[in-house]
Amino acid sequence: MLSAHTISVVQATVPALQQHGEAITRHFYRLMFEQHPEVKAFFNEAHQASGTQARALAHAVMAYAQHIEHLDALAGALPRIVQKHAALGIQPEHYPIVGKCLLQAIREVLGDAATDEVIDAWGQAYQSLADLLIAAEEEVYATHAALPGGWRGERTFRVARRQVESELITSFYLEPVDGGALQIFQPGQYLTLVLQVEGRSLRRNYSLSDAPSRPWYRISVKREARGVASNWLHDHATVGTTVNALPPCGDFVLDTTKTQRPLLLVTGGVGITPAISMLESVASSGRPIRFVHAARHGGVHAFRSRVDELTRTHPNVQALYVYDQPRPDDRPHATGVVDTDLLAAQLPADRDVDLYFLGPKPFMQQVYTSGLALGITPDRLRYEFFGPLEPLQAA
Repeated sequence: MLSAHTISVVQATVPALQQHGEAITRHFYRLMFEQHPEVKAFFNEAHQASGTQARALAHAVMAYAQHIEHLDALAGALPRIVQKHAALGIQPEHYPIVGKCLLQAIREVLGDAATDEVIDAWGQAYQSLADLLIAAEEEVYATHAALPGGWRGERTFRVARRQVESELITSFYLEPVDGGALQIFQPGQYLTLVLQVEGRSLRRNYSLSDAPSRPWYRISVKREARGVASNWLHDHATVGTTVNALPPCGDFVLDTTKTQRPLLLVTGGVGITPAISMLESVASSGRPIRFVHAARHGGVHAFRSRVDELTRTHPNVQALYVYDQPRPDDRPHATGVVDTDLLAAQLPADRDVDLYFLGPKPFMQQVYTSGLALGITPDRLRYEFFGPLEPLQAA
């Protein structure tokens, strides 16, 4: 329990964090990678280069300082943080590294304003949060290990099959080398691969793109122009290649408690990967489902034939494909982008719908804004970022 004095000192730093928060987090990452290069494997270099990782951490530090007296206001964000950490295999011994470098960054960026009193208060506040996260993550690890087919730490998988899904996306079917059962995942969750690429260790999250209860895990990976891991998988992960993986994680999962409420799945680009898992899981339920997918053109539209098959065999499933740069032979249902008018046409009149959406950030900002404008309540708007969590509202 933090003392009233500690809380007041941390709260007093909010104006400084508002002004210097991102500078602190950028400096923090530089310090940590210089002093502890062994933790680099837990971070995506592309997110570091773009600044999204530093911005996301600055938002998190600011939110913690603002709400430190009433942390229940942050309760909704904690499960996602815990799942992200568990997916990467964060361990208790990593927390002192982060704490030391964060306090050093605060002191060096704020200068004289970072008095011993401020650093001591932030040290206590950080340790309080670290203890909470360590306990929650241990609960996730223990739960995974206790599940049928579950495990703790890394497990070795073999690429049993590759399937080209589009000009950019290839699916990899992974089967456990030990021949054991597989932990059942929830549609929308992801798998973390632990890769060794050119002497470097990398950890990357990839959405599970098939239905649960199959004797394999399927991930569907987009080749990114500068993606070290994605290019390695496309170029080197052939049938028989082995990779290590951590157990499935993620809280962006399909809520099946309201099984007959209409479901609207809206995706852009590679954002289709968790949505196709959701669709595979509930297509036969009789629940009214509309599946909207946006792509540049047919060449980069993954899983079209499978979604078409599901619409033919399940009358409750309807699909709409939107291309903004269609090729001459393409046959989209609409051209342009997913805007408010297009989204409105997919909604029931009473707006009683669960809307799940995923794709590039501008796409998600548009869907989020349109959903609110059309009367969908925020709790029915479900999304996740491929990468550091950023607030859509800020757009």
